[in-house]
Amino acid sequence: MKARWDIFCSVVDNYGDIGVTWRLARQLVVEHGCDVRLWVDDLRAFERLCPEIDVQSGQQWQEGVDVHHWPADWAATPSADVVIAAFACQLPPDYMEAMAARARPPLWMNLDYLSAEDWVVGCHRLPSVKFKGVQKYFFFPGFRPGTGGLLREAGLLQQRQAFQQDAAAQQQFLRSLGVLPATGTRLMSLFAYENAGLASWLDVLSTDGRATHLLVPEGRILGDVQRWLGVDGLEAGDVHQRQALTVQVLPFVRQEQYDRLLWCCEFNAVRGEDSFVRAQWAGRPLLWHIYRQDEDIHLDKLDAFLQLYTAALSPAARAALVALWQAWNTDGDMAQPWKRLLEHWPEVSAHAETWCLEQGLQADLATALVQFYESWI
Repeated sequence: MKARWDIFCSVVDNYGDIGVTWRLARQLVVEHGCDVRLWVDDLRAFERLCPEIDVQSGQQWQEGVDVHHWPADWAATPSADVVIAAFACQLPPDYMEAMAARARPPLWMNLDYLSAEDWVVGCHRLPSVKFKGVQKYFFFPGFRPGTGGLLREAGLLQQRQAFQQDAAAQQQFLRSLGVLPATGTRLMSLFAYENAGLASWLDVLSTDGRATHLLVPEGRILGDVQRWLGVDGLEAGDVHQRQALTVQVLPFVRQEQYDRLLWCCEFNAVRGEDSFVRAQWAGRPLLWHIYRQDEDIHLDKLDAFLQLYTAALSPAARAALVALWQAWNTDGDMAQPWKRLLEHWPEVSAHAETWCLEQGLQADLATALVQFYESWI
């Protein structure tokens, strides 16, 4: 009898939390034959990723996943064999009692946030707290051996490489979004939180010797884009040109479409966790806007990733990439860092593909979770 899994997701950052858990739930079903219930407290946010969701329904099936609204008033529900609390969310007290009441306790894991910090390897799969005899374990995604790896569906990198080698497929996909870039234009995507440094970046793109077509999916950065353009409002479908820069607003798209958008672009600015990982699988240079935390502790996580990611770059290329990322994450001036990065474009571009393939050698996150459960039982 196959194991039953419960994944709990409390939506904090609009799309990052549900983005990760939705990908994970589907992969566990499709590739590992697991029986998965996904508990989500905000179906409105989920609807942006999965338009078929009925936000009024307490239970529904989506792509083989048993999706449940996580209500404030919890109804008695039997515990699954494997329980994942995504990103340290607090399980309903009555559900925890149901876990403790089982004849055989479930495997209870806290799926943590992604980090490249050294200590993650030492903490991965360690026991955490206990509740009435039910042991919780830390489970850390990561970039290093000894962590849980990254979410990566079977065959993803082969699909991506085939798509990037098929100019007609890329053109057809972009046309389906209403994107018609001019020949020779640098195609870039921008998905970010609010950022005071954006104006200086758009300034330098607009005066560059090479034209740029910037694709901006609906999101929090739109207000800053709107201010720079000097327009009253922005919505999906809008296209504005300022000298060498064309800015086009895209609708929020489902995850498979967003992957292809990243694959089409020469450079991707991403945010949070889910899009950050997907941009790495695109094998293209990227810029990460990390989620801001109190006392700037997020900058430690940023530096840890940069140290790992840039280790194989030449000193000059490393300095250019680090300067760009640090400016973006401290609302700094982007003009000079961007110009410096362009000087090292061939090296940075080749490195992005190499990094992607190296990360692809590790077990993916879903497989690592299943392997942990199999070793635990």
